[in-house]
Amino acid sequence: MSELLLEIVGWFGYLQRLEVRVQVMVLLLVFLIQGPLRRRLAPRFPPAAKSNVVIPILLGLLSLALGLGGQPFGLVLLGLLLYLGWLGLEGVRLLLGRFIQPQPMQLLETRLIRPAYLLVCVLLVIRVFDNPQDLALIPIGDWFGSEVTLGSFFLAVLIVYVLAMGTGPPAQGVAWLVQRSVGISNGSRRALALMIRYAAVALGIIWALDHVGFNRTAILAVAGGLSVGLGFGIKEVFSNFVSGLWLLFEGSVRPGEVLFIDGDPCEVRSLGLRAAVLWRDRDNAELVIPNQTFFTNTTVTYTGSDTLRRSQVLVSAAYHHDPEDVIALLEATARGQKRILPTPAPKGLLLRYGDSSIDYALRFWIANPMDNVSICSEVQAGIWRAFRDRNIEIPFPQQVQYRVEGPPKS
Repeated sequence: MSELLLEIVGWFGYLQRLEVRVQVMVLLLVFLIQGPLRRRLAPRFPPAAKSNVVIPILLGLLSLALGLGGQPFGLVLLGLLLYLGWLGLEGVRLLLGRFIQPQPMQLLETRLIRPAYLLVCVLLVIRVFDNPQDLALIPIGDWFGSEVTLGSFFLAVLIVYVLAMGTGPPAQGVAWLVQRSVGISNGSRRALALMIRYAAVALGIIWALDHVGFNRTAILAVAGGLSVGLGFGIKEVFSNFVSGLWLLFEGSVRPGEVLFIDGDPCEVRSLGLRAAVLWRDRDNAELVIPNQTFFTNTTVTYTGSDTLRRSQVLVSAAYHHDPEDVIALLEATARGQKRILPTPAPKGLLLRYGDSSIDYALRFWIANPMDNVSICSEVQAGIWRAFRDRNIEIPFPQQVQYRVEGPPKS
């Protein structure tokens, strides 16, 4: 580790050279004046053009000026090329966006593509001051009975990070091919993609440990000690992890399933190592629920065997209307709704005789449980219009108060 610190300190010696300091000052000057220049160009160029051309033009002109003056301009030219490469990532995003959904594409861009480019930039800058291959041979310590170099440790961490962040789209592609070949459901496809991703990350960690050269006996001894800690300090985390794997294999809670949580239908968006993320439609909220909750609490699912759901709407009508006419009108109204399934057919029922009205129920089937609230709203609006056209009264409770005189005073 001391050798690495000495190498880093040695890099600052390059700043004592006049030509290096001039180029560093040029780079700093460009990023300081690009803001005012953008504001000056505002009336003539659109915002996208201003943000994309100001810095490259300044760096190009200053590189040309340094070259004509006989001064080194390698750092300035490197900054220009790196910035143009950063702008080119937008084209990569647009190209991949044709094949990948927007949300996975955003995660792939922010967690893999742009960090990978920044890593390349750092390596190119280091190459100006030092040889990266020589840095890779610097030892950083003895871990688990093995000497670990900077290069082996960096490569192991890089492989694990790439597998953790970049295996999502490939895993989804493999699961999609399996779905097309075998004919599994969408929920099973999402679960298979997640299991492929977990397996890839686990194999990557094993490979990384072996590549670094860790002593397997020492790792097993440390793992045995950690197992005791799992029983005390982080047992909840381990329990949620095992519960998530079990839920994937069991298939009761998978991405795409619709569960009934606290009186609302919620769609399972993802099943992670610790918790499941559910989406609630009525307020666009995401619920984060620990995995082990599904083992300790009763959970109602609307997509366990199929996605059909029976729903109902309650309504009242006055006593002087024939119940058979009301029931027929309710069923006809339901059949006129586009999002209500014709089979099983809608069914109207007389529930009870109330104090001021006869209470009815209209039961019907829908294909998507997440649409229940909006469909019920449409059905109730249709019932109101049908009752209005047929002059069917929807009574409301009325109370009549009588004033009772007390006994006559003697």
